[in-house]
Amino acid sequence: MTYALRFLPEVEEDAIAGYSWYEQKSDGLGEEFLRMFYACANETARTPRQYPEVYHDFRRRLLRRFPYALYYRIAGEEVIVFGLFHCARDPDGIASSLLDRQES
Repeated sequence: MTYALRFLPEVEEDAIAGYSWYEQKSDGLGEEFLRMFYACANETARTPRQYPEVYHDFRRRLLRRFPYALYYRIAGEEVIVFGLFHCARDPDGIASSLLDRQES
C-alpha cells in the first residue's frame, strides 16, 4: 500500500535552504540534493513503518548521500512530512522544531 504524501509548508523552506547551500558549493549539487529528497520522500510513502520512531510518534528517514533526515508522521493512510533537517543539528532543537510545527 502506498500512503498519500503531504508536506508541511516549512518543509519547502528546509529543502530550499539545503538546495541553496549545496548549489553554492557546486553547480548542480543542489539539484541532486532535491532529487534525493523527493526520491526519499516517495520511497517513504511506500514503506513508512520501516523507519524508526525517534521522538514521540515522529519517524526519521536518512537521505542517501547527504547528511539530512526526513521527519514524518503516519496519520491514517497519509504520511505527513514535518521537517528536513541537517543531521549535525542539535537533537533537542529538532524535537522543539517538530513540536512547534505540529502546533501550527
